[in-house]
Amino acid sequence: MGRHSQEPHARVFARRSQLYGLQCQAYDLALTLLAFPVAYLLRARLLPLFTSLGPTYPIQTYWRLLVAVLVLWPLTGWVLGTYRRVDPREKWRLAWQAFGLVTAGSVMVFAGLFLLRGEFVSRSLLMCMWAVDTVFLVGGRWFLFSAAVWFKQRMGNFRYFLIVGTGAPARELAMVIEHGATIGDRIVGLAYTGETAPEDLAGRYRLMPVAEVPALLEAQPVDEVIFAVGREELEQLEPLMRRCQEDGVHTRVQLDFLPMSVPNVYVEQVRGVPLLTFANTPDEPLLLLKRMADVVLAMVTLVVISPLLLAITLLVKFTSEGAVIYRQTRCGLGGRQFTLYKFRSMVANAEELRAGLDEQNEAHGPVFKMAHDPRVTPVGRWLRKFSLDELPQLWNIVRGDMSFVGPRPPLPSEVAQYEKWQRRRLRMRPGLTCLWAIEGRSAVQFDRWMQLDLNYIDNWSLWLDVKIFVKTIPHVLRGRGAC
Repeated sequence: MGRHSQEPHARVFARRSQLYGLQCQAYDLALTLLAFPVAYLLRARLLPLFTSLGPTYPIQTYWRLLVAVLVLWPLTGWVLGTYRRVDPREKWRLAWQAFGLVTAGSVMVFAGLFLLRGEFVSRSLLMCMWAVDTVFLVGGRWFLFSAAVWFKQRMGNFRYFLIVGTGAPARELAMVIEHGATIGDRIVGLAYTGETAPEDLAGRYRLMPVAEVPALLEAQPVDEVIFAVGREELEQLEPLMRRCQEDGVHTRVQLDFLPMSVPNVYVEQVRGVPLLTFANTPDEPLLLLKRMADVVLAMVTLVVISPLLLAITLLVKFTSEGAVIYRQTRCGLGGRQFTLYKFRSMVANAEELRAGLDEQNEAHGPVFKMAHDPRVTPVGRWLRKFSLDELPQLWNIVRGDMSFVGPRPPLPSEVAQYEKWQRRRLRMRPGLTCLWAIEGRSAVQFDRWMQLDLNYIDNWSLWLDVKIFVKTIPHVLRGRGAC
């Protein structure tokens, strides 16, 4: 069926999904603005009738709190990816996203008030705000999108698609559009490029030769024409594409014939020259935000744990010979080599002793792992168990070599032995932790380790980074999977 056959009905068009996301964000802000006075009335008038709660401040006292909420909610939704992929047909998903948005935002408000000592804000008012806003956003999204779909169906406000092509890609697109019937998508027909129409499609769709498409565009509304044909047919269809453009018909070209499968495809222009871009990595603006968060968090952490760093420095210095900081060349973003810093956990001549231990390697693939490596010092074994030897890599994060979350930086000798599919893990800035750390740290097999890194890159979001970072902490504290 093609590269999209795994989820033939799962998604609306990406740009339309973004539009739904903007609508959803506007709904959320409007409903949150309405929820605030309702929550205040609930706390000030209703709850005191049934509880021992006393009076609260006048509502105008909390205007700064309302402003903070109206700013924080969209930012929280952006981090959580709430507005990135919105489909009106997935009502349960919309409801769950609304619940997650209000809950996460409320937790951040509580934390902010605790840090800023905002004693004047009633905690019971915040709980009322959480409850009312959750009901408003969950119910509001459900109602507003359902009403929009009903209105579109009632008024006959449909979007008409014509598909040029009758092969497997065209049929798959037809299935996707048919699944969008509830939100107003309609298929005008399929245009075949051969001499005769496919017999197995007769009766399912309106079929016509390509030569009749211009007349069809004049005879009835067609909002979009999608060309789902092979590469060799596109050149022959160029006059029809030009005709669609002249008529102002939205035109799309399916790229299933290209020998690559990437999550991000978009068109950029350089001095008027259009460039079709394929990207396997996340959007650069989000990566910039990730980088800013890395720098701030790393610098703050270095200051906070400086006494611990000093203690470990003295411990390593006076328990074994050699430098306190171990420096090693690693491969970072795009294969760039950099110097990685660690507290030394092995004897000073560990590299010289490595050759005699190759036969005892317990790892698969181009890495060396040994559960009871004789080169590790007693202090080093303890440092490794709780990943304390990696604390100097906070400086690597500040320098831009690494991130808090990302694939672990490999040795150049390991990269030289990578298979082609494994090299893509170098397209993300390496990190202190990633999905493999949650699954078992050093106990994870090499191929599984590589696959987890690629899954991380393909599904990356700021929220995924937060979840990985938080879930890594108990694993490290228990020393699980360390080697």
